[in-house]
Amino acid sequence: MKIIVVGCGKVGIAIVEQLVSEGHTITVIDVNKEKLNSKLNGLDVLTYCGDGCSSSTLVGAGINQTDLFIATMDSDEMNLLSCVIAKKKGNCKTIARVRNPIYNTESEFLMKELDINMVVNPELMTAYEFARIFKFPYASQIDTFLGDRVEMVHFKIKPDSSLRGTKLMDMRSKHNCNVLISMVERNDEVYIPDGHFVLEEGDVVGAVGTMREIYAFFKKFGFATKKASNVIIVGGGKTGFYLARNLIASGVSIKIIENNKERCDFLAENLPDADIICADGTAKEILLEEGIENAAGLAALTSIDEENILLSLNAMSLTDVKTATKVSRTNFEEVINRMNLDTIIFPNKLVSDRILSYVRSLQYTMGSNIEYFRRLGGGKAEALTFRINENALITGIPLAELKMKKGVLICIISRKGKNIIPSGSDTLEVGDRVIVIHTKVDIKNIDDVLE
Repeated sequence: MKIIVVGCGKVGIAIVEQLVSEGHTITVIDVNKEKLNSKLNGLDVLTYCGDGCSSSTLVGAGINQTDLFIATMDSDEMNLLSCVIAKKKGNCKTIARVRNPIYNTESEFLMKELDINMVVNPELMTAYEFARIFKFPYASQIDTFLGDRVEMVHFKIKPDSSLRGTKLMDMRSKHNCNVLISMVERNDEVYIPDGHFVLEEGDVVGAVGTMREIYAFFKKFGFATKKASNVIIVGGGKTGFYLARNLIASGVSIKIIENNKERCDFLAENLPDADIICADGTAKEILLEEGIENAAGLAALTSIDEENILLSLNAMSLTDVKTATKVSRTNFEEVINRMNLDTIIFPNKLVSDRILSYVRSLQYTMGSNIEYFRRLGGGKAEALTFRINENALITGIPLAELKMKKGVLICIISRKGKNIIPSGSDTLEVGDRVIVIHTKVDIKNIDDVLE
């Protein structure tokens, strides 16, 4: 596909890097020529220096031959305007990054009235990720599917865990657990396990099921299932605001530590149920003074990655608080993942995954459509949601009779509102929605799971 991305900031670069790796033809527009040259060095992209809201700039960049236009400039209004111009000039699909909380409740209106195909809000998406973690503190990551009706909860096998040494085929037969262990991260490798796989200490396990089933599974094996009762948020920016509002609505007690007085005034006015502290939340003495030892959770949400990482490590050294850490840059992901932090969330990956899901759904339409895409295990695995169409070749055949590629697992079949953890006798049928987990396999439609 031919894609234009306007804006050369962190989000724009993250999107470009992912789209380039997928083999798309990318043109990047920015008003800063130096930024275009420095940030895109080494990437196989075309560049165009100009104003993304100028029709002549878009025409010069090739909008007439473009399939998708993505606006990621700093201004919400400029992103919306550039999408409108792109649609008029090129009749392409459009995506706008819109961050202001004012527009949050109006995204459907903006999409309809301005004919924009997708609106993404990185801060809101990040806040949802944090909120899910604090509602299930034992998890290191939670991925949701099928309108939040199915979840994959990632957690680490600790030395005292009763799951240590468990063979997966015994999960259902001996323990009567209606969840599926769909992936395991071990020693920097990602496995799609079969029934003979044995869990070991240190494994990071992805369990798939409905929330009720996941809760029952964790309770059976002695894991904490209660949501965090009180959370300290360090950093009162847009993400912190969205997160506080979400958790307060769930009955969680919130304290926000923010060092900008003007921002504190805004938070105090708009979040009357939260305690707002104007101070440097990265300082050890401030954390102790504000009760980190009694907190159930801490969200590190400052604008500086290094501060967030050190803040979480510091908090973990003081108490056993559940920490969740925001990291904007992804170029040191492997190093950061080895720091033994509880949960690390990369906002730019959330956005690029969401956009890539949309791009793939546009690109691949034979057999079934990709409705959802999510990278797992540091990018070594993927979760895909398909809707089975009448053109699919895989329908009507028991799964046990299918010759599926190695490293592929069909982990959920959703049929008429019922979610099924499939056995070998189950079949896929037209209208089903299916969750597929795979490692290092090229899957563009559901039939690609076959050899």
